[in-house]
Amino acid sequence: ENWTEPGQCPQFDEYTIVLKGSLKVETKEETYVVNAGQAIHIEKGNWVRYSSPENGGAEYIAVCLPAFSPNTVNRDSE
Repeated sequence: ENWTEPGQCPQFDEYTIVLKGSLKVETKEETYVVNAGQAIHIEKGNWVRYSSPENGGAEYIAVCLPAFSPNTVNRDSE
């Protein structure tokens, strides 16, 4: 099933590695489609929104430095 997360402007760098499917990564400047076997790095302080354009979603690993925290992700109000 496809899905969309709220936009966010995190206070951490995020490295995302896609294992299966595709991940759509939107920034203020560009939109990327990251496929299985590819990765993307979003630097802290940049607005980003993640979604999965394909049925079946995506499997991925997200590494946040420093670690993810609900207090530092700064998600958009819905």
